[in-house]
Parts: sequence; C-alpha cells; structure tokens
Amino acid sequence: MSFEVQTKACCTRPPITLRGGYDYEEKGEYINFNGIKTYVTGNPKATRGIFLFYDVFGLFVQAIKGADILASDYAQMPDGAGDFKVFMPDFWGDHPQDLANFPPKTPKQRKAVIDFMTGPADPKKTLPLVGPLIEAFEATNPQITSWSTLGFCWGVKMGALTATKGTKFKAVAGCHPSLMDVEDAKHITVPVCLCPSQDEDPALVDAWFSNVKRNNPASYLEVFGDQVHGWMTSRADFNDIHAFEEYLRGYRIVRTFLAKHM
Repeated sequence: MSFEVQTKACCTRPPITLRGGYDYEEKGEYINFNGIKTYVTGNPKATRGIFLFYDVFGLFVQAIKGADILASDYAQMPDGAGDFKVFMPDFWGDHPQDLANFPPKTPKQRKAVIDFMTGPADPKKTLPLVGPLIEAFEATNPQITSWSTLGFCWGVKMGALTATKGTKFKAVAGCHPSLMDVEDAKHITVPVCLCPSQDEDPALVDAWFSNVKRNNPASYLEVFGDQVHGWMTSRADFNDIHAFEEYLRGYRIVRTFLAKHM
C-alpha cells in the first residue's frame, strides 16, 4: 500500500481548535531528557511507566489532557486501573506538522506534508532515541518496574517497532493508527490493544491485527466506527458531547488493558 494511501486518514483533516482556546491546567511538568523536552505526568510513586508517542501535530492540549487522564484516570468516571507515570517526549519541538498545510489542497502543501512524514517523522530516525530515553527516565524514576507504550497515528508505528523480541515493554496500545505494516505486526512479541477509527482501511487493520493476535492471543481490538482519525488527540472535539465521551472511553480501554498486562 502506498505511503499516500496509508496516510490519507491522518493528513486530510486539520486538528480541532477548541472554542474558548486552550485553557487547560496541565497536571504534569516539562523535563529535559537527552535534550528532548518531555511532558511528565502522574503519581511520582507510580511503579508503572508509559512511554507516550503523540501524533504528528505534537503537544496539542487534547494530547496533554489525554496524558493526564492516562496517568491518573478521569475523576468523574473512575476505572480502577490505578496510577501510571506517563512520559511524552516532544520529538518535533517547535516544528511539528505545519497546520497551514491542512487540509493539503495544493501540490506544494501535499509535498510539505509528505516531506515531514518521510523526514523528521521517519520512524527509522526516531527509533534509536527510544532506548536511551527509557534509560534516562529510569535513572530519575527507579521506582518504575514495568513499562508499556501508547501511540497515536504515527505513534502506533513507533509502538510496533519497539515491541519486538527482547523489548522492555510489557504491552502496547495504539489508537487511530497510521503507517501500518503487516510485516511489523509479525514481529510484535507482547499483547496489543488497538483502537482504530472510522477512517482507517478495515482490510489493512484486520490483516495487521490478525498477525498480532496469532502471536499474542491476549491482544484486543475495538473499532470506534463513528470517530475520526485523531479523536484521541489533536482532533478530539470536546465541544461535541458524544466525541468527548468516546475520547474518555478510549482512554479507559487503554488504561484497563495496560493495567492488566503490567
């Protein structure tokens, strides 16, 4: 499947700009690890850590709020999964996908989007950073004894690539995936929780997940059939009650799944 087809769901909608702006009080803090600003949130005594791979739009408020929910639950709807400490590296810094190119309508805009995905967002360039970052996280958080990952869009690809033989991660979760490759799925060695949206190719999702499930029977798939690609991060629409409910439900599913395997 071509790159253009693979990223169509990711690259055809702009992020959601929330009415009232971005007035959200972050629960975490920003810490520099290996020269990468990282959003860290959660109970400092938590013994379970989650490496969070955001989507290509970076530190949108919806992703930051999601990281806080992932770490500490949503108080109004507790799920009983307990506390995690979450680490979300800001790989793009001040240069995530340029919102001016969304949705891409001109050849120049389409080229810019693809150049980003095959340049700074090339998983092969990010993968070597993951191991040293985990070591840095552990050095300052020796109480953490178990790790997993959660990825969105591009981040699902990253989660898959880090979940091969010998991985430190106990489980992997991914929502509204992009850059899916069945060959990656064949090499995953831990349980996976996958939550696609209405926009991903069902045949590709089924092929990818069936290969994961074959080697990791405890894996779980749930399709959010009325949600758009990005509903858990930069395209989360908190002004739409149903969309917000599904945003929260997605995080509950991920939290309870990871808790079971960590």
